[in-house]
Amino acid sequence: MFQKSLSTLPFVDLYICLEGDAAPHFQGSMKGLKKHPNIIVPPEYQDDLQRLIASIKKNINDDWAMLDFDGMRMRAVFFRAANGEKWVVLRRVKNLPPPIDSLGFPPPFVAQLEKLGTQDGLILVCGATGQGKTTTCCSLLLDYMNRYGGVGFTIEDPVEYNLAGPHGESGYCFQVEVHEDHEWAEMLRRSLRCHPKYIFIGEICTPDAANQLLRAATSGHLVIATVHAGSLQEGLEGLLQLAEEFIGERAKQLLASSLLAVIHQSLGQLGMRSRFAIAGHSNQAAAIRGIIRDSQIGQITSISDQQHAQLSQKDKAII
Repeated sequence: MFQKSLSTLPFVDLYICLEGDAAPHFQGSMKGLKKHPNIIVPPEYQDDLQRLIASIKKNINDDWAMLDFDGMRMRAVFFRAANGEKWVVLRRVKNLPPPIDSLGFPPPFVAQLEKLGTQDGLILVCGATGQGKTTTCCSLLLDYMNRYGGVGFTIEDPVEYNLAGPHGESGYCFQVEVHEDHEWAEMLRRSLRCHPKYIFIGEICTPDAANQLLRAATSGHLVIATVHAGSLQEGLEGLLQLAEEFIGERAKQLLASSLLAVIHQSLGQLGMRSRFAIAGHSNQAAAIRGIIRDSQIGQITSISDQQHAQLSQKDKAII
């Protein structure tokens, strides 16, 4: 039988049983589909599949990691099922993130996001696991380095997109990995000594990291960060709750003065679904900062609705 390379298999997610008898299967692109078919990997890929499994067992011991195999870059996530089987799920990842205007956000919103690259402060991207938060953040960072230049610094677990090196005429990116909770805040402190213009933080999950993030965002840096949250309100409240554990009421002032934009996003069958609110230097800035200082973050939904309506009118005018 003629053997094929896994690089030719049209998968988005590849499921491999490392300990057990279950057959490997994959999912292709689900955009526009009403059903999400799982397809058994055909026999002609078995030789390459065994090579991949051997590489995984030899080189990876973490709960999840990035893997390069025959020119493919993949994110590997490991878990053990209730029946004792050990699985790895491999998601194919591009070397560089797609352009920010190709992700599915409304064009007028993208235009406003692009302008934030000249400012200092915080852009917070919220959502559940696997909803494209890292892609949005890295697309923004890449756009800013290409458009405006300056040094970028990413802190991730693990590094997902390969942004290290020069970008555009005067942009440059450094990337570091952290693996333990206590390392996030320490690496944030270290990053400031490199004098970056932009800092991307892959996940905020400790009080000290939240404190360092807010301090960086109020001291001349543009910070882009992700947080697991089900809505704009939950994202802001979650970050604030973490920071308050470390610095108390001071956290409200820091968040209110630094916030440039908050985004909540999810991926559905028809692509990106998003809600957002931009502060920047506008009338909305005063409103958003006011509700944070006054502990009225629940009103962010109303502010977001107003901005959506305004941007929708701009969209129609462009059309």
